[in-house]
Formats: sequence, C-alpha cells, structure tokens
Amino acid sequence: MASDAPPPEPVPDSATPATPAHPTTAQFVEVQESAEFAELRRTYRSFAFPLTVAFIAWYLLYVLLSNYAGGFMGTKVFGNINVALILGLAQFVTTFLIAWIYSRHAARRLDPGAQAIKSRMEADA
Repeated sequence: MASDAPPPEPVPDSATPATPAHPTTAQFVEVQESAEFAELRRTYRSFAFPLTVAFIAWYLLYVLLSNYAGGFMGTKVFGNINVALILGLAQFVTTFLIAWIYSRHAARRLDPGAQAIKSRMEADA
C-alpha cells in the first residue's frame, strides 16, 4: 500500500545530543601532539609491531620449509598426518590466537585512553 505522506521525523533522545560534535582541525592537531596521544600510539606500536613481525617470520618459515624442506614437511607424525599439515593448521590457530590477544590488549590498554580522548574532544567541540 503506497502513501504520499513523508516518513515520520525521528524524535531526539534527551540523553544523546541532536547533532554529534565536530572538532576542528586545530583540535585534532592539538590532540595529535599531546603526550596522552603519544602514549596511546606508543602502547599500540609496542604491541602490534613485534607481534606482526613474529607472525610474518612464522609464516615465511612455513613457506620456506614447504618449498625447500620437502622431506621434513612430509614426515608422518601419525597416520596420514604429516608435519606440513600440522604446521599449516598451526597457522590458523596462531592467527586466531593473535586476534584474541590483541582484542584483550586493546580493551584493557588502548580503548580507555582512546575513549577519554574522544570524550574530551566531543565536549570541547
């Protein structure tokens, strides 16, 4: 059933502002140069970069072993399960493990600081 009536206007909630705050470019630059933001960035980098390098090294080791150590990778561990299959499945396990560890780290160390900065910026805008 068609209607020519416009859709109803949303009713603003008193708990949320009608329009979100829009900080200025100067405010963004000020926050970017702050010690609190630098600490947040340092905390992120000190966790993410070493973990990324470790995972890439682990992945490249798997690829190199697959290409150049066929005898080792073909070694049967039990039944038809060989070293290559176990290491290949371990790639998936480590990927999910890293994602889980990062999510815990972010929730504990990064999100509170980021939320504090965001709240301050929105209050000042």
